[in-house]
Amino acid sequence: MKNRTLIAVEQQIAAMGCEVYEIGLFKPHTPDSDPREPEMLPRTWDRATLIKSLPWLRYQNSQGRNIYIRPQGEHHLSMVDDLSADAVKRMKAEGYTPALVVETSPGNFQAWLNHGQVLPQRLSTLAARALAEKFGGDKGAADWRHFGRLGGFTNRKAKYMVLDGSFPFVRVHPADSLQPYRAAADLLSNVREILSSNSPHVRRATAPMPGQALLTIDDFRSNPTYGGDGNRIDLAYSVYALAHGVSEMAVADEINSRDLSKKGPPPRQRDYTNRTIAKAMIRICRPGGR
Repeated sequence: MKNRTLIAVEQQIAAMGCEVYEIGLFKPHTPDSDPREPEMLPRTWDRATLIKSLPWLRYQNSQGRNIYIRPQGEHHLSMVDDLSADAVKRMKAEGYTPALVVETSPGNFQAWLNHGQVLPQRLSTLAARALAEKFGGDKGAADWRHFGRLGGFTNRKAKYMVLDGSFPFVRVHPADSLQPYRAAADLLSNVREILSSNSPHVRRATAPMPGQALLTIDDFRSNPTYGGDGNRIDLAYSVYALAHGVSEMAVADEINSRDLSKKGPPPRQRDYTNRTIAKAMIRICRPGGR
């Protein structure tokens, strides 16, 4: 017999309809935490590997890690976070029926909407923000690559612990339809019009224009905002670069391009680089779900 975790995960990945997913295992540091233990454990898996890895994920969840998911690369979905039950009902009534609704904590929901086409990053971010604004979701969690909770695991936030020490399960509500939502064409038309306006607000909110070069770490090092503070520069660059699709390996190479000998021997230097990238991932992903 299938357990509740397997059933929920199968329902969720079927509704999301992607081939490869990024999984985030997040456990915030506390005064009692082992400083060598990263806050975020990232994994990139196809569907089969994700299903095969459920026992390990369940163990990590039991040890306090919250389990998150997002599609790898550009995709056809938008996730709207921090919705009420009434907001989800209104979405359905107005032609924005989600492909997937996840109850992250009692009475609090995330909705994944299927646009019916893969969206480039800038358009995807603006679509997510338009949906969040329209239905009262968290605009801070609205971007093209935000993590949502993976159903079938417990929400390990301390405020949800019940008297017996247990935590509520993240529930997946079966999709009404796996088809794109009815209002997708209208929403995307409106968002494309906003994007084509190239307003300062749009330029600040999204990635560089096509053909525009990304900033380098040297641009951050020469920026007086950071006062020559190497740690601040490394973190700011990492947030920027990861948010714009630069690989973690490439970001690490950039951080390591300066003299890190003050951090200690090479193992300590690698730890510093890994911690910086982990902090940056947490900032840009800010795992959703109350």
